[in-house]
Amino acid sequence: MGGVSDRLSSLDVSFLYLEEETTPMHVGGVSVFEVPEDGFDYDRLVQHIRRRIAFVPRYRQRVRWVPGHIASPVWVDDEHFDVTYHVRRSALPRPGTDAQLRELAARIFSRPLDRDRPLWELYLVEGLADGADGRGRFALLTKTHHAMVDGVSAVDIGQVLLDVTPDPRETPQDTWRPAHEPSGLELLAGAVADLVRRPPEILDSLRTGLLDFQRSATRLAAATGGVLAMARTITRSAPGSPLNAEIGAARRYATADTELDDYKAVRKAHGGTVNDVVLAVVSGGLRTWLMTRGESVTPSSEIRAMVPVSVRGTDDSGALGNRVASYLVDLPVGEPNPVMRLHQVSYAMTAHKETGQAVGAEAIVGMVGFAPPTLHALAARVGSGLSKRFFNVVVTNVPGPQFPLYAAGARLLATYPVVPLARGQAVSIGLTSYDGGVYFGLNADRDAMPDVDVLAQCLVDSLAELRETVR
Repeated sequence: MGGVSDRLSSLDVSFLYLEEETTPMHVGGVSVFEVPEDGFDYDRLVQHIRRRIAFVPRYRQRVRWVPGHIASPVWVDDEHFDVTYHVRRSALPRPGTDAQLRELAARIFSRPLDRDRPLWELYLVEGLADGADGRGRFALLTKTHHAMVDGVSAVDIGQVLLDVTPDPRETPQDTWRPAHEPSGLELLAGAVADLVRRPPEILDSLRTGLLDFQRSATRLAAATGGVLAMARTITRSAPGSPLNAEIGAARRYATADTELDDYKAVRKAHGGTVNDVVLAVVSGGLRTWLMTRGESVTPSSEIRAMVPVSVRGTDDSGALGNRVASYLVDLPVGEPNPVMRLHQVSYAMTAHKETGQAVGAEAIVGMVGFAPPTLHALAARVGSGLSKRFFNVVVTNVPGPQFPLYAAGARLLATYPVVPLARGQAVSIGLTSYDGGVYFGLNADRDAMPDVDVLAQCLVDSLAELRETVR
């Protein structure tokens, strides 16, 4: 039966249903490396991935749908897996500029992944101009479907490629052999067996209209403590903003480089957290960007951001957990004073934490699980269509290691995230901190955000404005 028992979770499958031509649901990144002294080429990268892919078996599996959609799809081994299909080679006309790299990234990230194969791709981009120190550079672009990266059993392919030293760590011998791919009849049998083990879901899947209300109420109370608090917040629709627009399939991509020490200096001088300073920088950047567009900005102007925050805890065994809480934060773009913007953001974030107005990832899983698989598409599409009513922009801030990392001997210089757009969202703002830098990646709709490079520069200027208050 191979991977029949490895069924996608309700949350993971929802990302497949959310996907449309205009909203591909893959996450990824643009990482720039320094060419090592002994060089770096496509064959070296492929061999490195061949060795490391044993750590992520999901990357040799593909999605198989159950006939009739009576249950969620399953992961099955790809009997015809070809690593060279997923690892691709591209080049810029030498000497390739960073702007050309961003344009290439925008075009690559606009295209959806092939659902008949494992849901990831990696591009080696050669031809980049040398760095300021005269050393050669290249880039790696990674695309991984949201359904694959659940933060518990699966990670992004870019993560397992990296080492803490130029010498790659030892990897076990890869003895993988694909399991037999199940037939449609076997998929049906596996789905029925799963449903028999969970009788309430049988009723759901058959759409008889019979629900176990007591069980549902218990799950709702246990799993969604933060959801009801959030519901009170979203009764007020997000303010109107050019950040919300009908979007197409084409993208633009912009980046910005900043220094982590600047954020720490502002935090030390004015209080709050580094994440508060980040949101204050975003607030100031959006304020200036709106003004460059001639938009009306009054003292009461706000932009509502959905801000996922990593919440790590330890269980009794000492193992780290991985949880995400999402806050809805009204960014004070109408406030002209940068320090006051920071204080207002800090106050709002503290209030969220104290009142429990957060949406936990586990709570979201519990909510999505109420719907039968055959109705996921409708629920996911409705949720996507409503998102622009609740918030204007997504801002993700992921802290990374503050020491150098290497891929097959090549030092990682900078890494920029790519966060997918939901329907009605013209731009997403992602940040990754790494080795003393804070790197912004702005994924934007090509038509709605022709000035996304202006917004990226506004973010840099906003941080400089805050930094000046420290002096």
